[in-house]
Amino acid sequence: MTELFMKLLNMSINAGWLVLAVLLVRIIFRKAPKWLFPLLWSFVGIRLLMPNALESRLSIIPNISSFSASAHGMLSAESFAAPVPYVGIVWCTGMAAMLLFEALSYIHLRSKVKTAVRLSANVYQSEHVNAPFILGLFAPRIYIPFHIKSKELDSIIAHERAHIKRRDHWLKPIAFLILSLHWFNPLMWLAYVLLCRDIEFACDEKVIKELGNEQRADYTQALV
Repeated sequence: MTELFMKLLNMSINAGWLVLAVLLVRIIFRKAPKWLFPLLWSFVGIRLLMPNALESRLSIIPNISSFSASAHGMLSAESFAAPVPYVGIVWCTGMAAMLLFEALSYIHLRSKVKTAVRLSANVYQSEHVNAPFILGLFAPRIYIPFHIKSKELDSIIAHERAHIKRRDHWLKPIAFLILSLHWFNPLMWLAYVLLCRDIEFACDEKVIKELGNEQRADYTQALV
């Protein structure tokens, strides 16, 4: 288990350079189309899952594949012999805790929307929901609180349907799964938070482009 963690550590550090590159792009090209940034974050995910997929001789991303071997050797030194066996256990415990939290959160949400009332198609309303969200991967449903004003309802539904069209209800769980594997790296937490934020911006951008002038004004007001 410790050897597996050392391999993940090496992958995580290598991908950290890509995270920094995406952060720089977000700053320099902050006025670029919002759909671009979730796409860039997806390259980080590919790097974390398949480290050789984005490698090339022309790559500007430093490759420190030797880190794992050298680090493993240092950790195996006599002075560090005691804590080494527990490194993998700590990593595995953290990963298991995150996955358990996600599973319990899903079960909790499912129990809250058992009494939801169907509004239209895959849209449901519930008195136990505080904010709109999508639940489900293969047959996603949109859940909306009852207290939403009718004037804002169409805009909110349009926003959530845009998420489904963009496959964001797949992207976020996959991103969380990757984060669960690399929870020890602060850069991956930052990348996950910014990914979720960029997904929302990209979704708003998609909806606004598809609406007329009057509808755009209503949608912008709903966002405010």
